[in-house]
Formats: sequence, C-alpha cells, structure tokens
Amino acid sequence: MSRFFLRTALLAAVLSLTACASSEAAKQQSQVAPVNQTPIYDDPRDPFERVNRSLWDFNYDILDAYVLRPATVGYMKVVPKPARKGIINVVDNLGEPASFLNSVLQAKPKKAAVSAGRFLVNSTVGILGLFDVAREIGLEPADEDFNQTLALWGVGDGPYLMVPARGPTTVRGTVGGVVDNLYFPLGLLNTPLTLTRAAIMALDGREQLMQVENMLNNSLDPYSFVKESYYQRQLFKIYDGNPPAPEETLDDDVLDFLDEVD
Repeated sequence: MSRFFLRTALLAAVLSLTACASSEAAKQQSQVAPVNQTPIYDDPRDPFERVNRSLWDFNYDILDAYVLRPATVGYMKVVPKPARKGIINVVDNLGEPASFLNSVLQAKPKKAAVSAGRFLVNSTVGILGLFDVAREIGLEPADEDFNQTLALWGVGDGPYLMVPARGPTTVRGTVGGVVDNLYFPLGLLNTPLTLTRAAIMALDGREQLMQVENMLNNSLDPYSFVKESYYQRQLFKIYDGNPPAPEETLDDDVLDFLDEVD
C-alpha cells in the first residue's frame, strides 16, 4: 500500500504501511468514540485528521474501487506480466539520476555510484531500461529521494496529508516529490509523457497491492493502518532499512504488510 499511493501522481497512490487501532501507540492516542462511529485519534502528526479521513474514503472507496482497481485488473489481463515488468523497468530507470543526486546530497558515495552505474548499464545494454541488467550483475536500486535528503538535513515531516488521487504524504514528502521530478530526465518530459509515467506507476503499485489488500481491508482502522505504515516505511528508507526503533515494537500484521509491498 505504501507504493500504491506513494508512487503515483495521476491516480497516484496507495502505498509503501503500520499499526492500526490495535497498536500500542494508537491506543494511547485514541479518544473514546460512540459505538458504530469511526474513532478519532489525537495524533499531533495529523492535525487535519477529520479532513484526511474523508479524503481517504474518497481515494479508496471511490477512486480506487471504481477507477484504479478495475483499470489495473484490465491492464493485467491485456498486458502480459513480462511486458508489464519491462514497462515499469523503463519508468524506474528514469528515476535513477534523481537517486544519484540525492545520494550525493546525503554523502553516500557508494549509493551514488550504484545509481549512476544502474542508469548507464540499463540505458544502454538494458535498452533504455526495458531490462534490468544492472540488477543481474549485482547493482540493486539505491532508492534515494529528496524527502530522505531533507530528513537527513534535519527538516521535519510537517503535517500528515491525505491528498486526493495521490494518497498519504506529508508536507516534506510533497516538496521532496516535486523536487525529484525536476531532475534530468524527468524535468524534460512533456505533459503527456509525465501523465503516462504516472499512470504506469499507479497501475504497477495497485497490482502489487492486490497481494495484500485483504490485510488492509480486514484491519480495524484502515486509515490509521495506512498512516502508521507510511511513517514506518519512511523511517526504513531514511535509515536504509535500519531505523532506530526496534522492529519488534511494530504490529505483526504491519511487518507482514511491509514485507509484501517491498
């Protein structure tokens, strides 16, 4: 889910997700709500929660149910899996220069070299990224973005936001996404290509969510599940998979969910 919302812009979104109402943190923050009503949590990270919850309902119950999910099912039926993989490889390859620059800004020379190597190898031998040859020779994606760069520079998240047709993010995450899209070659794409890229990312992200959507739907509070998972995923990325908080404190269902979407 984290990727379903995080990686889209057209119908961007449902994503790369932690503790729902059953988590200890949520329990401490929750207020007593009348029976049969959605509980409201006093979360300082989420000052616009009432509005955000309405936008979550719009994104998931309307846009996803009537547009993105049906479109994804049709896409999966029409386009064979190897072709879908090649298409998303091309899209991902366009983001390697951004990952390179952010690795430099974060003083991670090894990751910068990996991103540069991946872009060079996949853009040539891999035919513009259609084939992820770099992965086959041991160059795994570095996956660095400007949101992570800002975090390492000490910039706070800002308020949590549920953006229509995009999904969960924060003020810092929104700024980071805008900056990343200004880098070469993304900054050179015209509007039709930009929308096509966003649509492909949305479809790919939603396809991944198919594997774990039952976990989301069966959670006590899907909104909180998505929110906490978003924050946990950001911590994982910022600390390169080794966040300071011990993993054992996370809800087991959330850990399974994060494993699936990654």
